[in-house]
Amino acid sequence: MKRSRLILVALALALVLAGLVACAPIDDDQLTSGAVEPRSEAPVDNPVIDLPNTSKVGADDADLPPTTVGYTLPVPEPIPLDAYEPTPEETVGSIAIPRLGIEEALHVGMTLTAINRGPSMWPGTALPGGVGNLVVAGHRTTYGGPFRDLDALAEGDPVVFTTDEGTFTYEVIGTRIVEPEALGIANQSNYSTATLFACHPPGSAAQRIVVDLQLLDDDGDPVPAAR
Repeated sequence: MKRSRLILVALALALVLAGLVACAPIDDDQLTSGAVEPRSEAPVDNPVIDLPNTSKVGADDADLPPTTVGYTLPVPEPIPLDAYEPTPEETVGSIAIPRLGIEEALHVGMTLTAINRGPSMWPGTALPGGVGNLVVAGHRTTYGGPFRDLDALAEGDPVVFTTDEGTFTYEVIGTRIVEPEALGIANQSNYSTATLFACHPPGSAAQRIVVDLQLLDDDGDPVPAAR
């Protein structure tokens, strides 16, 4: 366990450094002169994910009676060390944010290769409408900047995901600004939630903006925790 924690800490430090490079703003003169290749925002918040040793919810969980546990929590995949590694183009549906006037394909992958295509979900996090936390990253200032105005979202604003399984409406429950090394952005629970995030402020890697969402049922009420 101690060795695992040390490995996670080392990985987190490496990812933070990688994120600072990927998010670093570029001078307009450099772009026009071709002195450097245009880089975009870091794809992730670079957290160490505080996951349990097993994805199965334990019978001793205080919120879950032993006789009613019947599901497996998602397990987020590790963030690639190479932000530009080749990533197959894959989509799982679409994301629509009426307040921001956007509707785009929902891609899969936490590399810049994937996020440059549009909003992209963290592999291994919950699927739209599922139990757990669906985590989606997007750019704010490059490649169309679909998440540029995340800070304009207010509590109660809908975010709609559509897949082959149906249409799932989430509502905003809060917005927060965190440090690049913030822990837990991709943590999973027995609630059906979603997390949108991007670099903050636009064009800077100084912090991250995180928007928290909860899934609504057909009556517009929050979906209760899975049992």
